[in-house]
Order: sequence, then C-alpha cells, then structure tokens
Amino acid sequence: MELMIGRVIKSHGIRGEVSVEATTDEPDVRFAVGEVLNGRQTGRERSLTIEHVRPHQGRLLITFAEVKDRTEADTLRGMKFFAEPLESDEDVDGFYDHELEGLKVLIDDVPRGHITAVTHAAGRTLLEVELDNGSTGMVPFVYDIVPEVDLEAQTVTVTPPDGLLEL
Repeated sequence: MELMIGRVIKSHGIRGEVSVEATTDEPDVRFAVGEVLNGRQTGRERSLTIEHVRPHQGRLLITFAEVKDRTEADTLRGMKFFAEPLESDEDVDGFYDHELEGLKVLIDDVPRGHITAVTHAAGRTLLEVELDNGSTGMVPFVYDIVPEVDLEAQTVTVTPPDGLLEL
C-alpha cells in the first residue's frame, strides 16, 4: 500500500525549484538528496530525482535533476508523491492515518460513531469524529482521551471530558 508523502504547491524562483508540502513524519528520509520520488498528477506519472533540498517557511524547496527551469517546474503544480510505508523498529506503537480513518468510536464500551479524518496541527494530532447523531467533533489523540486503539477489532476507545463532543 502506498502513502502520499507530499505534494507540489508551486514553483519557486527561476531555476526549476518547487515548493513541496511534506505530509510524512519522516521528511528527512523521504526527501533526501538522491531519492527518486514517484509523482502522480492528473493521469500521468513521473519519477523525479532530488538534486537539492532545503527548508523554507514550513515547506521544502526541492530541485529535481529532471527539471531545468521555472516553466517546467510550473507543470508540476499539484503533483502528489507516493511511497511505501517505512519499516521502523522504534515505531511499534504508532499508527498511520489511514489505519485510524474509519475505525468505530467506542464511548463507555458503546459504539457511538467513527473516525472520518486525522489532522496534524501545531504539534498535535486530532481525530475528527462523526457521531451516530450526525454531529462532528475533534478529539485530541492523546492517551488520556484515547486510551486504546484496537486495529484488529477496528475500534478506538474514547473517554472524552465533559462537553468535548457535545455541540
């Protein structure tokens, strides 16, 4: 299964550099010099080799060996990069976003809804929960509020503080 690891936002400068929003928690590994990225964009696929990379305003500025000028860089706008999940011995207790999306939400051991999305913002992870009554809410993905994730049973146990999921 491939995961989206980033996407081209826009071109930058006149020498073919592009601004890339990294959507991986391992940008130093995924976007290292010499890595070949597999990009997809509106029905076409392209492999691009990273020649130079540097951080800039929360994104990465990347120069690809195959892209020589701004005109060609402009054609990459919106391209999404995909890769296989990284294997890590350290991340035994971690979860990928796609593993959490769709899981049933249990509150007091009763199914009450499901996770519709995972959002990463300001150093924290939030689970977007849609309850069976149609309301939605954001739940911080911290142990005190989400003490158990059971991928086999396809459930997440949530112990929300008063008012967290009340709209």
